Amino acid sequence: MAQSGVPQCSNNLKLPGVQKSKRFMTCFLQCTSHQGGYSHDAVVHALQKCGICHIDTAKRYGCESLLQKAIKESGVKREDLWITTKLWHSDYGYENTKKACLESCERLGVDYLDLYLIHWPDAHVPGKSNREVRAETWTAMEELYEKGLCRSIGVSNFLISHLEQLKEDCVVTPHVNQAEYHPFQRPQELVDYCRSRGIVFEGYCPLAKGEALTHPSVIQLAKKYGKTPAQICIRWSIQNGIVTIPKSTKAERIEENCKVFDFTIAEDDVEILNGLHDGRHVSWDPSLIV
Repeated sequence: MAQSGVPQCSNNLKLPGVQKSKRFMTCFLQCTSHQGGYSHDAVVHALQKCGICHIDTAKRYGCESLLQKAIKESGVKREDLWITTKLWHSDYGYENTKKACLESCERLGVDYLDLYLIHWPDAHVPGKSNREVRAETWTAMEELYEKGLCRSIGVSNFLISHLEQLKEDCVVTPHVNQAEYHPFQRPQELVDYCRSRGIVFEGYCPLAKGEALTHPSVIQLAKKYGKTPAQICIRWSIQNGIVTIPKSTKAERIEENCKVFDFTIAEDDVEILNGLHDGRHVSWDPSLIV
């Protein structure tokens, strides 16, 4: 049985999220403007001082090699970390996927990954359908998982249609689906679908890239509970059962994001936040990808 509050993958691995026992950090370089930045000191601080043990990165973010240095400096043992990275579409395909995984491991300075994700459902391969390339890629992911190079495998930004195709084409069900989740984008049908199939749902952009922090309802609840708007959004996500992955390059913000376990948002107030859903994306929108 998974311990209380720790999501368990279908392969029986316990996935650390933002929760009391194991906390989660994201090392993120903005994919659009490349202005999100990377802070070595913030990563070391998070690992050493905040009890964070899950690092979520990607080849696309450009900081895998930098993370290797930060992990070494932190002194945290490899076995005490959960390291997630992602396969970018330029490396999709059977042989490319296996090669890219090894290269990510080398950049990170590790012998294995705890979680490897297909980053995006669109393959961008001329002459082949997205479905065909995703199937080839997932077959390679399955082999990486079977060999132990990846302790678990999953996808990111996949919708139900993408997951249904993968189910028909392949053998191993994704252990994780990581997608946008915040008060304005609460894809409950997708969350329910994942839960019904043993797929852990991870939610990124819990603050809607700052847009949620200025909403009157969020501000009002922050005042009511004596917390910051960011803490309200993160706590709301956790109470909805989502593995929540906020990002920050500032040590004080990382500490703030972790201080969400000494209060509970009342059910009526959770419903107020649930009602803010308007379908907007602040990141990528996968709805047009077949």
